[in-house]
Amino acid sequence: QVQLVESGGGLVQAGGSLRLSCAVSGISFSISSVAWHRQSPGKTRDLVARIDMHNRTTYADSVNGRFTISRDNAKNTAYLQLDNLEREDTGVYYCHYPRFNTWGQGTQVTVSS
Repeated sequence: QVQLVESGGGLVQAGGSLRLSCAVSGISFSISSVAWHRQSPGKTRDLVARIDMHNRTTYADSVNGRFTISRDNAKNTAYLQLDNLEREDTGVYYCHYPRFNTWGQGTQVTVSS
């Protein structure tokens, strides 16, 4: 059974940083891409960043240059480093494993002014 568990969310002031983690179990983590999505209040769940099995990364325009996605295959964990946070980054951040279309439960990020 595939499971994804996110952690690392919280309340932070604008301009601050957070590091989100996504622990993956039940699968061979290294053989597929992993992605982070965000659902802000009143909006759809949108892709924020993706990293493939070759560590190639893609980012949404709104976070490019501020967020960094990475993975540690030895730890079966993906990360999302959030820097220079803006109020518009507020939302629930979900980890997604596309190969089996599996989602984590989400972790809340709230950015205050």
